[in-house]
Amino acid sequence: MSIDCTPSPPTVPPVVALEPPEPLETFDLMMDDGAVIRVRRHGRADASQTGASGAGISRVFVSHGNGFATDGYLPFWGLLLDRFEVIVFDQRNHGVNPLHAGAHDFPRFARDLEAIVASVDQRLGAGTNIGAFHSLSALAAMMHAADFGWRWDALFLFDPPLPPPPKHEVYEAAAATQRKLAAWATARQVRFDDPGELAEIFTATRANRSWVPGSHDLMARSVLRYHEAFGEWRLVCRPEREAAVYLEVTPTRFEYRIDTYGGPAKMICGDPNLPSPAVTALSNAALEAEFGYPYEFVPDTGHLLQLEKPEACIDVMIRFLEESGVPF
Repeated sequence: MSIDCTPSPPTVPPVVALEPPEPLETFDLMMDDGAVIRVRRHGRADASQTGASGAGISRVFVSHGNGFATDGYLPFWGLLLDRFEVIVFDQRNHGVNPLHAGAHDFPRFARDLEAIVASVDQRLGAGTNIGAFHSLSALAAMMHAADFGWRWDALFLFDPPLPPPPKHEVYEAAAATQRKLAAWATARQVRFDDPGELAEIFTATRANRSWVPGSHDLMARSVLRYHEAFGEWRLVCRPEREAAVYLEVTPTRFEYRIDTYGGPAKMICGDPNLPSPAVTALSNAALEAEFGYPYEFVPDTGHLLQLEKPEACIDVMIRFLEESGVPF
């Protein structure tokens, strides 16, 4: 989810071509309603650690925010490839997945996650399972942990866009942001002659201009699909679906107390001390103050912190794994 949609004077980033590496393996998982989630396995497949789920490799599951796609987060998860097996997947109706007419909401995303983790363990062998989920996927992981139980050796929630309880002063601003994003998504451009058009829009948006070089073009290619019959590129996730997900985010939908999920979990968030911080950064700081669970913000970042300072995000993850005694 990109919080601040206000155009700002575009900058010209260095020309950097980013391309996801060829997966070690790709396989399709069918959900119980017929939707297909396409899983890509990257990184190491020869680690030999022992995790809470059994002997096996050290594995990181990675997924994305609303309207985005996980291949676009390569600047982040690409830094994990030398140390971990990395399981990359998109939420239904996003990225490389076939489109499906069924439910597209958080209970469904959480149910999908349960099926994905179980299927990957069955197919590839049990191991140290680490979740690294941003925004939409982070909220889905929160609901999954509360509703299905603990399936992780460690769970990282990157800037989940969850409004704090209504008593907090930032609540109204957070709720208003979700409504604003829904209106923006409904009206956004769907068709493009070339992914470069969308890359320019990403670059010109205040919230996204600090992404590392090459990320804007990569994300544009990751969220678009070419329709040969029409000679045009179209957003994979339809605007009405994206908008509905924004409106679904309310403080009554999700379990705040991540310290009760059953294992080590940490929120890694945008900087609430910036002159114009992302509302998510303020919300998450308020939640940490209220509940005191593991939380850390990455200085000088907004909602897309994994694309702004990917190395710093990885450093926080590794330090938390070491402090929690999670083998990797």
